[in-house]
Amino acid sequence: MNFAALPQVDVAAVPTDGLVLDVREDNEWAAGHVEGALHVPMSEFVARFGEVTEAVADGRQAFVMCRVGGRSAQVTQYLVQQGIDAVNIDGGMLAWDGAGRPMVAESGSPAFVL
Repeated sequence: MNFAALPQVDVAAVPTDGLVLDVREDNEWAAGHVEGALHVPMSEFVARFGEVTEAVADGRQAFVMCRVGGRSAQVTQYLVQQGIDAVNIDGGMLAWDGAGRPMVAESGSPAFVL
C-alpha cells in the first residue's frame, strides 16, 4: 500500500498571518507558543474538531505544530484525509524557536519551548 507523502513546510515558509494550529498540551502551550495560533491539544482533537473546521472554513491552509513534529504529523495526516488543506511544520516549536520566530507565553514572562 502506498501512502502519499505528508505535506510539510519549513518554519521559515510559514506566513506571519498563517493559521498555526498548535496541538501540544496545555502546559507546553503556556510555556511558549506562536501568537494568534489556534490551540487544540491532540488529546482533545476529535472532541474539538469543529473549532478547526471553523478556522479553515474560508479555505485557509492550516500549519500544524507540536514540539518536534510527531504529533502534528499525525494530526496533519488526519486533516488531509478529511479534505482540509493542512501542512506539518517540520521540526515544530523547537525549529520555530531555533529560527528566531516570535513566541509568547501565557504568563507574560519570556517564552520557551517545553
